[in-house]
Parts: sequence; structure tokens; C-alpha cells
Amino acid sequence: MYKVVRTSRLYEQIVQQIEESVLKGTLKPGDQLPAERELAQQLGVSRTAVREAVKALREKGLVEAYSGRGTFITDGTSHAARQSFDLMVKIGQQESSANLAELRLILEPGIAALAAQRIEEEYLTALRDAVAVMDRSLKDPAAYIEADLDFHLALAETVANPLILSLIDSIVGLLREQRIRIFNVEGGPQRGQVHHKRILEAIEQRNPQMARSAMSEHLEQVSLDSQVSENHKNSKKPAKKAVS
Repeated sequence: MYKVVRTSRLYEQIVQQIEESVLKGTLKPGDQLPAERELAQQLGVSRTAVREAVKALREKGLVEAYSGRGTFITDGTSHAARQSFDLMVKIGQQESSANLAELRLILEPGIAALAAQRIEEEYLTALRDAVAVMDRSLKDPAAYIEADLDFHLALAETVANPLILSLIDSIVGLLREQRIRIFNVEGGPQRGQVHHKRILEAIEQRNPQMARSAMSEHLEQVSLDSQVSENHKNSKKPAKKAVS
């Protein structure tokens, strides 16, 4: 499938080969790239060159790397969508937060219900692993937030619908910003874990309605914590002086 790279600027040649594979349909959205060591051996290059190539492919929006699961081909459209969503946040933070909450409430309970019907063991393991990491990281915002994202992305992957996965992938930046804002809300991470475990239990029982309800309750709690975070931020802003 891959040719041994024999030129300088190795990582660019790796990028070119993978791009060509995508264009030809040899690699399709959702396909997983070989592990870093294996890919380096196939290409006859160092792992550093592979790492640089994967970074470049991520910047192009052609692949996405998920902690503990590997690197996967995307359809490329989520990259542009993600940039648009991120710009929305910068332009209108408060309005975008409300819109994000509404979008998630419409989308993610349905994803959870489908996941309960379609879950395979590898994704069930990924959900359990993410919950375990969050349990260990209640005082480590970076680790908790990444595991939280992994949990929701694993649900989207379980559904095996590239359009759904692309849409969830496109709002990852927004989801990360939202979690950063509300992580320090008192009791926020602990409440999140209660809901994550309820969602996981519903998925394990293959109960779509239970999964839908558990996700809806989780998102309603996220909205409440987000509002608390917003109110706290506004209360710290200096009052405007009256114009005489």
C-alpha cells in the first residue's frame, strides 16, 4: 500500500502518499492509519518523520488522532466547519454558548440512543477507559477534559455514521472551550461523572431510551453549570462608570 520514501523532506512525501490514497479511495473516512512504529517501518523512515506527517495531515483536516485509539482518516469537511465554529465563539461567546447547548441537546441524545443499539466491544472499552481517566483526574483539568472529549467522540464513532462523526468532530474546539470554562464550577466535574456513568450503564445494557434520557439529563446539567460559570465571570467584570 505504501512506497518506501527515498527523498528529502520526508514528512511531505508521507503526506503526499496519504493524500493520494484518500483521493483514490484506497483510504476512506473512518479508516485507521497504522500505528506510528508500523507506519515508519512500512515507509522506511523514522518515527519522527511519521509524527511530523501526521501533524501536517491534522492541520489539513485529513486525519484526527484520538488518545488511546489511534489516528483516523476524516472526510476533510469538518476542518472547515471547525474553523467556522471557532470563529463564531470568538465573535460572540455568550450567543455561541447558548447555540452550542441547543445543538448538543438536539443531537447527542439521539447519538447515545443509537450507540446503545450499535455499540461494539472496542468502543465500549474506550468509554470505560475515558470514565476511569475522568475519575482519576477530578483535580487535573487537562486530563479530565481530554477524557471527557474522548467519551463523547467514542459515542459518535460507535454510531458508524460519517456525517454524525464529522459534525461532532467539527465542534470539538467549542466543546473543549466549554469544558475549560465550567471545570472549576464547584462540583462540576463530580456531577459530570455521575451523568457519564449513567450514560455508560445505559450503553452497557443496550438500552436506547435509557441512554437518550441519561444524555439529555447530562446536557441539561452542563447548561446549568455553564450558566453558573458565565454569571461568575460577569460578576468579576468592573462596573461601568456612569456618564455625567
